[in-house]
Amino acid sequence: MDVLEVAARATETGPVCDACLGRLVADRSFGLSNAERGSALRVGLALREDADFEPVGTADCWVCEGRCATHDEWARRAAAAVDAVEFATYNVGTRPPPLIAENEALLREEAGLDADAGEPFKSAFNREVGKRVGTHTDATVSFERPDVQFTIDLAADELETTVNSTFVYGRYRKLERDIPQTEWPCRECAGSGRQGADPCDHCGGSGYLYDDSVEEYVAPVVEDVLDGTAATFHGAGREDVDALMLGTGRPFVIEVDEPRRRRADLDRLESDINAFADGAVEVEGLRHATYEMVERVKSLDAAKRYRATVEFGAPVDEAELAAAADRLTGATVEQYTPNRVDHRRANLTREREVYAVETTQESPTRATVDVHGAGGLYIKELISGDDGRTEPSLAGLLNVAATVAALDVLAVEGEAEPFEREDFFRD
Repeated sequence: MDVLEVAARATETGPVCDACLGRLVADRSFGLSNAERGSALRVGLALREDADFEPVGTADCWVCEGRCATHDEWARRAAAAVDAVEFATYNVGTRPPPLIAENEALLREEAGLDADAGEPFKSAFNREVGKRVGTHTDATVSFERPDVQFTIDLAADELETTVNSTFVYGRYRKLERDIPQTEWPCRECAGSGRQGADPCDHCGGSGYLYDDSVEEYVAPVVEDVLDGTAATFHGAGREDVDALMLGTGRPFVIEVDEPRRRRADLDRLESDINAFADGAVEVEGLRHATYEMVERVKSLDAAKRYRATVEFGAPVDEAELAAAADRLTGATVEQYTPNRVDHRRANLTREREVYAVETTQESPTRATVDVHGAGGLYIKELISGDDGRTEPSLAGLLNVAATVAALDVLAVEGEAEPFEREDFFRD
């Protein structure tokens, strides 16, 4: 159908503003706003019918009920709502009143158009307000995961503003034992610190089994610098509480909720964290990251290198120890859920690869054992056998009790390399 005929039919329904008129044929031309299309159609009708040109005020429009005149107002409200927030990307969404959707459906029908012809009011409103927000803020629109999401509720005359999380990636080393990766609430009192009217005997009334954690050394500092409302620590697996994390460290991401700042001097932030941790924990390689990094870190199943100090229940011959290490090298180990974690892990048998085992005997009852193994391999149980739950094991091969007196994680490797890909980081 000819566009002027569409316009003629549409204007016969009552007062229709230029923006609503132009939306009917938004797919017929490019480089014009809907209001400019509507104005051109109105001029074309006046010329065709040799009639006076009669503009229609937006406030009189029966389709949008004057909403197309409020783009600037909503853009100003949006910019004011985030005046104190640092952001680079945004998006605008709109909840139109149901009546507007009914009105525009009726307009298309009266104009002889298909139900999906032109551009919907909602899309046009999002775009018009969105480009004005960009002018006010110097930020750019993003349809992926913007820093800020504005949602306009026209019926309620309300603006909802969501400041999405920001993320900082790095690696940590844990240099003291008996520090968990994250806060460890007491199971006996569920973190309350109380048992009835009395302090909890199990945790001493603190609500936590340990006074410190890697999370508590790192997350609050990042949250404070980025001026957020909360921060969550996401680690690429975790070492035992009594194990050190050495070498290049373990990857982690701090997720900061509702940050008022998104950029930080990362060298200074690294120094602040390390000063706050005072030698217990060190971080390095901090980078601003995207939200995809959280899942990347949490799903990491990297190979690891360990060093264990092992004590034997009876003297062990050095040659027999070396032979047992050779038998474990390259072995596929079956590990039923260890006794020490069966309260929080599903009871099942897992198969894990042992890539290499090397031993250095210090005395007939003491040795250093280096293990290179697949992700998820329980090292303490590989040494002790865990009452037969791990097969084969060093203790089982030697037929002597063996326990890990000290354990260090020397490297988290293998699948960690993809973390350096640029698509997981923000400029």
